[in-house]
Amino acid sequence: MIRQSKKHPSLIPLFVFIGTGAVGAGLYLARLALRNPDVSWDRKNNPEPWNKMNPTSQYKFYAVNMDYSKLKKNGPDF
Repeated sequence: MIRQSKKHPSLIPLFVFIGTGAVGAGLYLARLALRNPDVSWDRKNNPEPWNKMNPTSQYKFYAVNMDYSKLKKNGPDF
């Protein structure tokens, strides 16, 4: 790849953008796997992690016009 970029310098932006996109997609996939309440890694100790979420915790990546700190819990505790 370095040899190709020395021979054809116009390919350098292509390598940069493809690499940045791949790293960004990998980081987003890791965030979904680790931070999403729908994913249960430990089924023995925490079989339903979505029930232990606070109503004030933001788990979405980007929330438009939503202040999670002012939300109240509507349902019962399970």
